[in-house]
Amino acid sequence: MKKQKQWYHGIVMYGLALITVIAACVVQGCGLEETDTKKLKDLSYEILEEKEIPEEFLTVIEEKKETIFKLTYTDKEYLYIAAGYGVQETGGYSIAVNDCYLTKNAVYFDTTLIGPSKGEKINQVKSYPYIVIRTKYLEKNVVFE
Repeated sequence: MKKQKQWYHGIVMYGLALITVIAACVVQGCGLEETDTKKLKDLSYEILEEKEIPEEFLTVIEEKKETIFKLTYTDKEYLYIAAGYGVQETGGYSIAVNDCYLTKNAVYFDTTLIGPSKGEKINQVKSYPYIVIRTKYLEKNVVFE
């Protein structure tokens, strides 16, 4: 009977220790990277024409252009960021860059698709609007907003 009590006591103590460790992880986040979205600075960038996009990256964009996509590419000198809006039934679309900025942990990139203006003469041909920007290389994840 005494061995049974010791065994039971050991299980209870082990269970309490496990609960304590789990609680500590929940409270402290188990060392997960903190997400800090506070803007440190706006990034300077260039909007690229198709002929300025690295060939490897352009190939990937061409493969994905019929669907919405968010892509990055780097050549260790520059960081390229692309956002595509998939197939549109007509031409006349453009894309605005709302924000491109650096935080402690990431680069944030936000764009908006702008449709044709009322009364604007548009081509009745499908289009695949996308935008590619180039900024200095940063070893950061890119967050698309």
